[in-house]
Amino acid sequence: MAIGQVTSQKYLGQPTPASTPAVFAPGLVSTNGLTEFGSVFSKDGNTFYYAIEPNGKAEIHSIKLVNHVWSKPEVVLIHEKYGYNDPFLSPDEKRLYFISTRALDGQGDPKDYDIWYVERKGNGWSEPIHAGDKINSTRNEYYMSFTQTGTMYFSSNRNTAEHTNDYNIYYSKSINGEFQTPVKLSNAINSDAYEADVFVAPDESYLIFSAEKPGGYGRGDLYISFRNADGTWTSAKNAGNEINGLRSEYCPFVTADGKYFFYTKENDIWWVDTGFIEKLR
Repeated sequence: MAIGQVTSQKYLGQPTPASTPAVFAPGLVSTNGLTEFGSVFSKDGNTFYYAIEPNGKAEIHSIKLVNHVWSKPEVVLIHEKYGYNDPFLSPDEKRLYFISTRALDGQGDPKDYDIWYVERKGNGWSEPIHAGDKINSTRNEYYMSFTQTGTMYFSSNRNTAEHTNDYNIYYSKSINGEFQTPVKLSNAINSDAYEADVFVAPDESYLIFSAEKPGGYGRGDLYISFRNADGTWTSAKNAGNEINGLRSEYCPFVTADGKYFFYTKENDIWWVDTGFIEKLR
């Protein structure tokens, strides 16, 4: 569907996929020659945020449904020095979180990746705000998502040997608006290899994350783990060759209505019906 055509359809008016993954919004969001990263729809489905990397530096764009017409992509966050990547909305959607190489003073040289956010101000957003030293470390923090109660899941290479690709998944509860000391997940999820880009279901019933584990289909695959009644997690399962391929899959996200799964593959954003999730339970 062309941008500017009157429509009340969700998902940018794109033909919805079934059990076979498809490239999302080819030519509009997923474009030849550029890499698209994390993406997220607002709960009402009327705004789509995604990251794109022209000229080797990521920036965050949005597309909005206004008066039944989808807008052209608009820049939300961009900087001449720093990359802004992997947007994700807080549960109340008053904050847009992301990762960035931004220096703490907003002026110095790019640093390791930290988690930042902007707050809604009228029809716009505040200046970037650092998520704080409980969440961030002197190493990299990648890709965050939230439960409906505000617990943040994210990945980091804190407390691992330098110059390795050993990233692990953590969670941090939010109490009275303050993030608590992060807790590393068990070896049902984490290993001495790479585990990152974690999406947590809002009810905390499952996790989908990117990992480089032995026996996968490519350089990095998407895995899923389900939460047991006692709060532990099942051993992570590979999401299968319908989802995963010879290259890396990452940046998972499930829409608020639970119908569609988005992820990045072969430099584009893809989507598919979420039926595969229950099949893996």
